[in-house]
Amino acid sequence: MHAIGIDIGGTKIAGGVVTAEGDIVAQARIDTPAGPEIIDAVAIMVEELSVGYEPVAVGIAIPGFVDITRENVRIAPNIDWHDVPVAQLFAERTDLPVLIENDANAAGWAEHRFGAGRGVAHMTMLTIGTGVGGAIIAGGSVFRGGFGSAAELGHICVHPGGLECACGARGCIEQYASGRALQRYAHGRAERDGGGLQDLIDRAGEITADGFIELVEAGDEGALGALSDVGAELGKACAVLQAVLDPELFVIGGGVSAVGEPLLGPIRRSFESAVSASGRRPIAEIKIAAMSGEAGLIGAADLARSSLGTHH
Repeated sequence: MHAIGIDIGGTKIAGGVVTAEGDIVAQARIDTPAGPEIIDAVAIMVEELSVGYEPVAVGIAIPGFVDITRENVRIAPNIDWHDVPVAQLFAERTDLPVLIENDANAAGWAEHRFGAGRGVAHMTMLTIGTGVGGAIIAGGSVFRGGFGSAAELGHICVHPGGLECACGARGCIEQYASGRALQRYAHGRAERDGGGLQDLIDRAGEITADGFIELVEAGDEGALGALSDVGAELGKACAVLQAVLDPELFVIGGGVSAVGEPLLGPIRRSFESAVSASGRRPIAEIKIAAMSGEAGLIGAADLARSSLGTHH
């Protein structure tokens, strides 16, 4: 039984026809148009993807705040949406049931159903991108909170009075463990120590993601140190989340997570050092996300299907 998943990003929109086992059997990708044109563009994508598959529902992952009904987007700055009745607008263009979900929740659900968290009832996911995103799976369901905005994990305070965040607060983990923070640590180490990071800047004009990962894989001391800085901060956030949520598993996602153990090691050490009652109670495992970059659309499709009671 097929469902369509759509993942709307700031620059690209990805769509796919997804089976009940989480496999993508057809895909489409377009550049993200201006805010008001997104609805029409996605409606056309859904129509084209539907040919030959008879999907039962459409799930749409949005980079923003989705209300508790999962029908309206409160705010999605990256695509310039404010109080948009997305489900209603799509209902006017398709006969299929439409469900809206926050993109991090959708990706977290995909990991729970088909990836690193498969079979784990209580899981928390942290994704490292431009900022830090998150998803909470509690009792086998996405936890959304009272207003639909739970799991804004990037805004856990780990340094009271610290760096100012775009959210208006200070000391948020996003300022210390995001891709931007990693860049800051890497540039600081390059200026101080030179080495491979400075060579990369001299060669490429900046610290590129691919170049940084190559340095990590080659064992470059500066790159590993910058990664350790991020891992130490993420470990502190995991310790806070363990105290509040008591998950069985933390899943770490996002592009830089592909390096694996050089990131996991510092996270685990920091986590075990900071978590309450360390060594005297069970605490979560920490794993790297297993799903591909299509996790958002896979999770959105599966959530839409499950909302019909046809989850399996």
